[in-house]
Amino acid sequence: MQRKLFKFNGGVKPATYKTDSTREPIKAVPLPAQLIVPLHQHVGGTPYPLVETGDVVLKGQRIGAADGNVSSAVHAPTSGRVVAVEPRVMAHPSGLTTLSVVIEPDGEERWIDCEPISLRAMSPDQVRDELRDAGVVGLGGAVFPSHLKLKPANGGTDTLVINGAECEPFITCDDLLMRERAEQIIRGAEIMQQLLQARRVLIGIEDNKPEAIAAMQHAVSARAAGSMEVVAVPTRYPAGGAKQLIRVLTGIEVPHGRRSTDYGVQCFNTGTAYAIADVIDRGRPLVSRIVTVAGNVERPGNYEVLFGTPMNHVAALAGIKPGTDRFIMGGPMMGFRMPAYDVPVVKATNCILVGSPELFPPPEPEIGCIRCGECARACPADLQPFELYWYSRAKNFGKAQEYHLFDCIECGCCAYVCPSHIPLVDYFRFSKSEIWARERQKHAADVARDRFEFRNERIEREKREKAEKLAAKTAASRAAASMAAAAAPAGTSDHSEDSKKALIAAAMARAKAQREAIAPQNTEALPPDQQAQIVNADAHRAAIAPADGNIAAQPTEKSPAEG
Repeated sequence: MQRKLFKFNGGVKPATYKTDSTREPIKAVPLPAQLIVPLHQHVGGTPYPLVETGDVVLKGQRIGAADGNVSSAVHAPTSGRVVAVEPRVMAHPSGLTTLSVVIEPDGEERWIDCEPISLRAMSPDQVRDELRDAGVVGLGGAVFPSHLKLKPANGGTDTLVINGAECEPFITCDDLLMRERAEQIIRGAEIMQQLLQARRVLIGIEDNKPEAIAAMQHAVSARAAGSMEVVAVPTRYPAGGAKQLIRVLTGIEVPHGRRSTDYGVQCFNTGTAYAIADVIDRGRPLVSRIVTVAGNVERPGNYEVLFGTPMNHVAALAGIKPGTDRFIMGGPMMGFRMPAYDVPVVKATNCILVGSPELFPPPEPEIGCIRCGECARACPADLQPFELYWYSRAKNFGKAQEYHLFDCIECGCCAYVCPSHIPLVDYFRFSKSEIWARERQKHAADVARDRFEFRNERIEREKREKAEKLAAKTAASRAAASMAAAAAPAGTSDHSEDSKKALIAAAMARAKAQREAIAPQNTEALPPDQQAQIVNADAHRAAIAPADGNIAAQPTEKSPAEG
């Protein structure tokens, strides 16, 4: 019995341009002179480097360790020598740099020791850690760390969806992967089903890929996977969106602000399933992916490309035609123009679209919005793009969020149908980036305020503690003095004064005895300098004697009146 399919609202049907790149099988790419491997290739924290300039690395060796749980490792795509660990231009329209490991291949392609991972000998959490350390992320474009998505939801996972729709024009990497390596994709889906404890697996493929559908159905029947089903879905862009494919296959419509896991559904790309099987069955980390090269080239096709390979090195294999003026990473609907031709292929690179003015003419001038509503009818997320446009243009980001700006998947359907030629998605991306920037600033200010308040509280606490300790010490001293005074017998104070006077008198007596011990008659036996000191001392004592003796006993001169 044929499965009942559902529809999602909106969507468009652009020309697909897929035939030319599916005529030949997947081809290998020769090693370039250098591989530039960015450490940040996924959503989450930036991995920290594990190698330095001059280190010799093997293929599959970890060169970047995951920074926290929301992160994933990065590995050397080939064997060779690290010639630099420095910022390089990344595959992003901003043209900014990111810390990268530059490897000079030795041409030997020497792998690290790879051992299969036993699912029976490891707990599910340990398997997920292995996938994190193997660098597995979503290869459908979101590049979210896969080990996080492979945790069962609180309410359990009922359905695992494998996304093979690949609705974007020109892109055929998933199509060729399913045609040539379907068994390994099904093996990866089995592993994910086991980790998620999902009841069933639905594999959605657009009906314009009959060869891929046949190959996947044959692989499912060969493995006797009774809980798996390959489903052909209608060709309509963006059927490859996670929420849209879930709606078509299950009828579940994920509302604003909710996730599919809240309804027991999880979605993965076919390339991700293939990578997971490679890690588990062969122990090999993720170091390459299938990339479509199409557009203004002589021989469009699909290539297995090592991460870090310059895009112009790959595109040259397809024969770049004259007139090329840009490289686009991705398709014409959701892709980004690259800041340079030699930016590296990363985990998010599913297509290198070579552009030219003939293939992609300059956009027509933007005119004012006429509120025709075409964008709202085409929006697969059931948004009001014209309202989002007005608030984004006015920089009223609060109202834009009220209209569910972050539910926009940036598919480009609204801009595709807009009769005013307004680049709506550009406005939405601008608004999102501004909101994120303000959120980061607010967070930084909140952290600084919390630190300041904590510092003031600590200083006040230390002052209170110091004052309390001083008060306690003073009180203890007073209490001890009071107890000693109360315990002392009467007359103790007078006795103490008499003892002090006796000690002083004894000291004075000893000093007098020492002076008298040196008699004048003995000075002749002393050295001349000591004799002079004694004479001077005697003279000094004689001079001050009236002051110390009885003044009345000294003779005085009589005054003239007395004489």
